[in-house]
Amino acid sequence: MNFTVSFAELMPLAPVMIVALTAVVVMLLIAIKRNHNLIATVSVIGLNLALANILLTMFSGGLKPATVMNLFMVDPFGLFYQLVILIAALACCTLSHAYIDSYKDNREELYLLMLVSVMGAMLMVVSSHLASFFISLELMSIPVYGLIAYTYQRSKSLEAGVKYLVLSATASAMLLMGMAYVYAVMGSLSFAGQVDDMFWALTKTQDPQLMMQLQTYVPQMGDKFSSVYGILGLGLMVAAVAFKLSLAPFHKWTPDVYAGAPAPIATFLATVAKVAMIGLFVRYLLSSGVIGVESIKTIITVIAVLSIIVGNLLAVKQVNLKRILAYSSIAHFGYLLLGLVSASFLSLTSIGVYVATYTLTTIGAFGSIALMSSPYNNSNEAESLADYRGLFWRRPVLTATLTVMMLSLAGIPLTAGFIGKFLLVMTVVSEAHWFYAAMIIIGSGIGLYYYLRVMIVMYMTPPDVPRIDADKHWGQKVGGIMVLLAALAVLVVGVYPDPLIAIANQSQLVAPLHIVLQ
Repeated sequence: MNFTVSFAELMPLAPVMIVALTAVVVMLLIAIKRNHNLIATVSVIGLNLALANILLTMFSGGLKPATVMNLFMVDPFGLFYQLVILIAALACCTLSHAYIDSYKDNREELYLLMLVSVMGAMLMVVSSHLASFFISLELMSIPVYGLIAYTYQRSKSLEAGVKYLVLSATASAMLLMGMAYVYAVMGSLSFAGQVDDMFWALTKTQDPQLMMQLQTYVPQMGDKFSSVYGILGLGLMVAAVAFKLSLAPFHKWTPDVYAGAPAPIATFLATVAKVAMIGLFVRYLLSSGVIGVESIKTIITVIAVLSIIVGNLLAVKQVNLKRILAYSSIAHFGYLLLGLVSASFLSLTSIGVYVATYTLTTIGAFGSIALMSSPYNNSNEAESLADYRGLFWRRPVLTATLTVMMLSLAGIPLTAGFIGKFLLVMTVVSEAHWFYAAMIIIGSGIGLYYYLRVMIVMYMTPPDVPRIDADKHWGQKVGGIMVLLAALAVLVVGVYPDPLIAIANQSQLVAPLHIVLQ
């Protein structure tokens, strides 16, 4: 068998190669001479070059879906998720610069770990083979262990890193076992190979008639997974994915890790890691036909409903802002899964828009926390709601920014979060899934309580001497500018969402069809 791969065949992965090259350059610069500003600048330049490459490819009209080594499928769907990942990574890099700048130990390796993890995340969303699925997932996950525990002087940070290491390793073992069972049943590791005699074609996901035909076909594919080993394998894989997405009942690690991780790394976990995982999961479910297996669809629905209930109810009693955001993220990905199992022709568009709006909002929310936090002892993380009491009277612009993010997470009109939730509800209602729609609405209603509580605290009478405060000139630093841009983007998308919806609508997934194109 010939494994020779030409450079031209690797060109569809050019954005990933740019990030990989940036990581190598950063490693060499660290070895030559440590310079925090230089390393941060090189990292941001590399991510911007990768971002420019994707934008050029998406808007030049020259993209043709291409397979790379039969391990990756580079298509509009993958590029859209890579775009979101790179925007989130840029935000995390700039937030990290302000946060870690006063750190007395080595600061430069933070960017190296982040670049390697971003590379894995970008490979995840274009994976079309179980081997690339696992390898890219581990490439993304392993640097995160170090990132979470990077400020090891803080006992919470070190504890969070160890917790994530142990539990993530357990999830990886479950994933591998599940893949082994699926391979035993299907005889193929390729997503496409699991579709048996089907073939790849470009699916026009915005075409209702075509998707209707696809939906009538997909359930037939469930027969191939009907054996006990097939269901067991898929169940183990879904459980492992649920851990990575911190879905109930695999969510226990989330609040502890979010609260213990440095604020910019909590942002990274909540955006880059989760966007990569949901992108890969959507591709696997649709490309392999697993979405047609009724038992697996039922399991995913139960996990989604549990996540919405557990995430929102546990967030209600929290007095730690990072924990509130951790529990709310559990609920948000529960909403997403309900849109996915609806299998409507609107599903991919609504999921894409929701992922983008969630990412922008989370960057702003965690970014505001990062701007008020310090990498040293546990008391210098601005995580308690008491730290935000009366913030409006000291930092009105920062308060306005965090207020916009809370409104967006709650799904209030004129914010990006409302657009995402509206499209998800429209998706499930189009398939007459009234229970799904009710769960999204009820979950959002509960969420409104704890998001408004955060806002009320910020406008209360301030304490005489605030324990923690943001830098006086926070808005003039790159981290502050990034947070302000995120707030502006949330408002712009909330008022004029058409461009984002159009981009998500064009982000078509290369999926197996049978008869449809004959």
